[in-house]
Amino acid sequence: MSDFRTTLCLVLGALLLALWPGAAHAQKRTLVVALNQDPDVLDPTLARSYVGRIVFAHICEKLYEIDENLRIYPQLATDMPAVSDAGRTVTIKLRRGVKFNDGSPMDAEAVRFSLDRHRTLKGSNRRSELDGVTVVEVVDPQTVRLRLKTPLSPLAAILTDRAGMPVSPAAAQKLGDKFGTAPVCVGPWQFVERLPQDRIVVERSPHYFDPTAARFDRIVFRIIADDNVRLANLRSGDIDVMHQVAPTDAASLKKEGRFEVSNVTGLGYNGITVNLRNKSGKTQAPGDLGTPLADDPRVREALDLSIDREALNQVAWDGLYTPGCTAIAPNSPFFDKTRTCPARDVARAKKLLAEAGLAAGYAFEMVIVNNPQQRRVGEVIQGMAREAGFNIALTPKEFASSLKDNEDGKHQAFLIGWSGRVDPDHNIHQFHTCGGSLNETLACDEKVDGLLNKAREVSDVAQRTALYREAMDHILARRNIIYLYFQNYIAAFPKNLKGYKAVPDGLIRIKGTSWQ
Repeated sequence: MSDFRTTLCLVLGALLLALWPGAAHAQKRTLVVALNQDPDVLDPTLARSYVGRIVFAHICEKLYEIDENLRIYPQLATDMPAVSDAGRTVTIKLRRGVKFNDGSPMDAEAVRFSLDRHRTLKGSNRRSELDGVTVVEVVDPQTVRLRLKTPLSPLAAILTDRAGMPVSPAAAQKLGDKFGTAPVCVGPWQFVERLPQDRIVVERSPHYFDPTAARFDRIVFRIIADDNVRLANLRSGDIDVMHQVAPTDAASLKKEGRFEVSNVTGLGYNGITVNLRNKSGKTQAPGDLGTPLADDPRVREALDLSIDREALNQVAWDGLYTPGCTAIAPNSPFFDKTRTCPARDVARAKKLLAEAGLAAGYAFEMVIVNNPQQRRVGEVIQGMAREAGFNIALTPKEFASSLKDNEDGKHQAFLIGWSGRVDPDHNIHQFHTCGGSLNETLACDEKVDGLLNKAREVSDVAQRTALYREAMDHILARRNIIYLYFQNYIAAFPKNLKGYKAVPDGLIRIKGTSWQ
């Protein structure tokens, strides 16, 4: 009789799941999120990848956060920064009772340690973000004070990203340069394991100050580079959230009626980063690369003029992205509405190559991230540029290793994007100032530095917009980055996953979501 009852229960359970697929999700305590790339190192001080920021959003919270309307609000702080001393002193109050995921207290001393680590650790990609900070002081256990060289208007925005992530001093001191293999921060979930190119696993933290925030016991971030494979896994139920849905697939998912398709205009850009002076690594002295692409601005201008941004958007993205030629997205209050992008001009491009002594054409290598979307973009650029006399060899590379190779000066050109930040300083300053921590082209112009540093000191939007406009004039003329378009961030998940909010930074945030 007991066997009969067991069989009956199994049959009834299977029938229930068949009639109501949501029941299957209701029983799942592990959520599977498919990322299109493998993040780089999981250390907030050293990291630079967009997909890494998605993982950090769950295990490494920040002093400040942004919402879907680009409003900055306190996360681990209790209020917005208090500014005094003509903008040169900033005081931040911290939440009480917050613990890192190892159980140690996240207090003012821990925040001071973390900010100093971001500012001074060898290889830090946060250094230039915080280079206006001269000293971090502990006022009391819940208060830190930052002393600044000059006013730093984007400071709160800077602290909405990795520079604002406190790390456990105990874990950082214990692990040293291995901290990224087992990061310990504050978050609803804590790091468990990582299998490179396969998955990253996090589990609910027993130390997080809001126990209701994490409604899943585990999140598994699976690395699936191929768009079609991610899509097939979503439809089969093997993954729950699909990151970076291709525009071509978004419409078909909507028609199926089973999935919610979230689409938000991003803050970031995509373009071609052109190496100008990075001969042996971004931290080494600049050197002459001895190539026309690096040495002659006419060659870079010809490459720019060979590309039709509107056609690229139509062919590669079904027209769903936004063509552009600067680092500031159209949804930013600092967007320059007066600027027009250069139209494609093949005749002018050929003339410039001839003037540079390259009338017979010019060949160079461009690295692309090895996934279908970037291959498609690379092939469109390759075809357009060929008509102007360029022979571009596309070299696909794995994402994290391509970032490292770019830092080391191994690329002539790199088709790569930046996921974007709420303040334009974060999209421009560290890429284009002399010694900027993400300036991997080693371009250097004191005029650009002066304009970008001045934009940090003033708070008026109109003044800052004018300074960025002038700085971009210089940047666009030297073309160490040829900006191409602004992308939308599209994610898909079953309709009974409720509570998801799309934010223009493109990060997937599972906190507060649940099956219903």
